[in-house]
Amino acid sequence: MASRIDQDQVQHVASLAKLSLNDDQLKYFTTQLDEIIGLFETLNEVDTEGIEPTSSVSDQINVMRDDVADNWGQSEGLLANAPESEKGYIRVPTIIDESEDE
Repeated sequence: MASRIDQDQVQHVASLAKLSLNDDQLKYFTTQLDEIIGLFETLNEVDTEGIEPTSSVSDQINVMRDDVADNWGQSEGLLANAPESEKGYIRVPTIIDESEDE
């Protein structure tokens, strides 16, 4: 059985992911990735002649509603619970005071 992935490729991917692998880890992950690729290659053996492509395996259909903004008085309720509000907004303490930068 020919190897589908080698240690240089695994090392390259590890470096792209900023991972440092020792020799034992490099051998382990090379074997693991080779087996994973092999599992995907078995899909090539499936006879799909006459099978139509599909994007969904379920016959359920999403029921969508129109995206309409409703104002049910939520802002008034929110502002009523805020410690301070001003002009329809929640007033919060100043975090950065830029007036002293000059």
